[in-house]
Parts: sequence; C-alpha cells; structure tokens
Amino acid sequence: MSKRIGILMSLAVVLSLLGGSTSTGFGRHQAPQRKAPLITSASNKAATLAATTAAILKETSQIRELPILHQVKSGAQTKTEIERMVIRNLDEQNTIAQSHATEQSMKKLGLASPDFQYRPFLIGLLTEQVAGYFDPKQQEFFLADWIDIEGQKPVMAHELTHALQDQHFNLRRFQKWPKGDADAELAAHALIEGDATLAMRLYLAKNPMVEIAFKRTFGSDRTPSTQFRQAPRSMRESLVFPYQEGMDWTTAVYKKGGWSAVSHAFTDLPQSTEQILHPEKYFAHESPTHIDFADIHDQLGSNWKRIDYDVNGEWGYYLILDQFLNSSAQSRRAAAGWSGDRYAVFESTAGEVFIAQVSEWDTENDAHEFFDAYARRTHLRYPNSDLQANTPDRRQWGTSEGGVVLALEGRRVLILEGLPKGIDANTLLRRIAG
Repeated sequence: MSKRIGILMSLAVVLSLLGGSTSTGFGRHQAPQRKAPLITSASNKAATLAATTAAILKETSQIRELPILHQVKSGAQTKTEIERMVIRNLDEQNTIAQSHATEQSMKKLGLASPDFQYRPFLIGLLTEQVAGYFDPKQQEFFLADWIDIEGQKPVMAHELTHALQDQHFNLRRFQKWPKGDADAELAAHALIEGDATLAMRLYLAKNPMVEIAFKRTFGSDRTPSTQFRQAPRSMRESLVFPYQEGMDWTTAVYKKGGWSAVSHAFTDLPQSTEQILHPEKYFAHESPTHIDFADIHDQLGSNWKRIDYDVNGEWGYYLILDQFLNSSAQSRRAAAGWSGDRYAVFESTAGEVFIAQVSEWDTENDAHEFFDAYARRTHLRYPNSDLQANTPDRRQWGTSEGGVVLALEGRRVLILEGLPKGIDANTLLRRIAG
C-alpha cells in the first residue's frame, strides 16, 4: 500500500547504497581525469557548474545513446529551497486528503505506528535525502549546494539522464497519472529512475577517479540518514524500489536489447511492479488483471466514507506480508503469484478504519499460498485476536480494531480488515466479489 513519491531526484541514501560497487557486467573503462578546478567565488561556482553540466551532459548522452536536443540549465539550491520544492511537489501530486488516506492505511495494516504522521515525516525525509533533482516544468536540474562538485558528478549524470529522457520521451506526461493504479505508476517510476541509475553506474565505471570522490562524498558514514533510519520500513523500501529494483529491471532490458529496448519501454511501459520484479513477464506482455468493485460504504452506514481506492500490486503485498512475517523469501514467494487486485479504504466519523481487498492470483495454488501467508501475517498483526473461524477457505478473527475475514474463492482471495461490529461479513464479501 505504498504510494509513489513523484519527484525526479537523486537520493543520498540510495546513492550510498548503490555506489558501493559499480560492477554492471558491461565492462569497465578507464578515462583520463582532470583535477576539479578550485571554486573561489559565487560567479566562478556558477560558471564551473555550467561548464561541468555541459561536459557531463555530452558524456551522459553518449553513454545513454540519446542525442542532446538542447542544452540543460543547472543551478544549486539550499536545504530550505529544496524543502520548498518538496512541499510544492507534494501539494501538486497529493492532496491533504490523499496523504491522510495513505497514513490511515499504513496504520491500519500495521505498517506504521499509531502516532505516525505521514506528510510531515515525508517532507523531512525527502529534504534530508535529496542530493539533486530535475524539474521537467522548468527544464532545469538543481544540486544540493552543500555537496562538493566533484562528489556531485554522478548525481549530475543521473539527473541529466532525466533531462535527456524528458527531451525524447516527455516526462511531464507521468506527472498527472490517473488515480487508482499506484502499482502501475510505481512501475513507470521504476523505469524512469532505473534508467537514470543504470546510466549513472555506467558513468562511474567509465570514470574511476570520479567514483573515488563519489564514495568519499556519499559513503554510508557520511550520508545523512536520521530520518531514513526512523522511517517505517515500507516507506524506506518503497523509496529505494524505483532505483534498486528499477535498475535491476533496466539492466535486464538493456541486456536483451540495448539502450534502444530501454527507450522503447517509454512507449511500451511496464504495467505493474510484478513486471519490474520479474522482467520475463514484461517481455511476455503478461498484463495484470483489472479488478473493480462497488463502493460499499452504504453497507457500512452513513457515518462511513471511502477515502482511498487503489491497487497494492505484488510489491505492496510483499511489504504488507513481510512487515510481520519477517522472512523476505517467504513473503516474496507468497506475493509472486499476483495477477491483480483492488483495495478500498473506509473511514468513519469516529476515526475507525476499514479496508476491503480483492486479489486474483495466477493459479489456485498461488491463491492458497497467499491466503495462508496473509493468515499468518494477521495472527502476528493481532496477537490477542480471537480466532472465530478456521477452515481451508475461510479464516475469521475478532480483534480490538474490528473483525478480520479472509475468504478463498478459487483464484481469488477476499479480505475484510477492521470490520465494524454489527456488519454482516457475508454480505460485504458478496458485494466485493462482484
């Protein structure tokens, strides 16, 4: 139930995680290095940044095999200016109501503590972590002004790849993604960031002296990470997903068809995080199953309203399961048979939260495996729950946060979590089953 953070940016903690090894399987090249000029004034700094931008744009264009259609403006920003950018982007892409819905969903599923405040925490996290970003609207990229220019060169290669992507594929079309399919949106974001991260890694492999400065700047002991360490696990891993899993996916596409195949992916987009996690499903054009169900707030009562309606995807279900199973192999295996899903989040005027989910799986065995895994997760999520039904195709618990019902119907799994007292579970299951 992770939402994409829609800002094209380089993240300090991600760079430190990905910068430890530049082995890509494509070979390593030596290039002559020039010592970075000493910057003695603001005007010299701006001139140096402009010259470095032009040089790295040219090199990145050659690495990425995308011609430069026009030069790219660059600038440096203070932490205060970057914080303003983060807030502005969040305001444009997520309303206060949407942020509230994400926060309530995370708490209900046990992905965040009861006192967690999603929006202010996210602002602090991104402000801490942004090392640079590209703004498609302004056609300009910005660097954090507290990082030396030599250590910033890989960041520049990453962000200038975004600039080249925008020149050829129009990144602005991704900024108004239709609501209701965050999983497909996250997959598209993994393409964008995975492409830029792979280009950055190849740039580092080609420039070993820059790599040394990069590691000195973004080494794990130097990277600001207080907010990152304190972030809920699902937020941390979702923040890294477009870069790490996105780069792995882009590498698979690159190895199959070179940069032309990666460029073609901006037309033939990955449709789900399942396709990102399993590139063979992208190559096979294995599309997700589209699922909808009616708004059921009328069954809950007039004091309830639907606040979110979206898709978890394979990645979202992995996060939900492993928050409590704490076994990456088991959780990934249980989520791997995903074919499609839909969830709806409801909130009452008293602040209660209820979540209904319908998921479809590739086979009945896959559905059964997920059903069992979600049952184990539920037992761990609500340790003091009262098990009221336990059959091969139905589990039901009473908890202090409302009822939980799991129903297995062939290749589908239906879930009610936070079911209010007095509401008939069977009626709701029939409604969401369609």
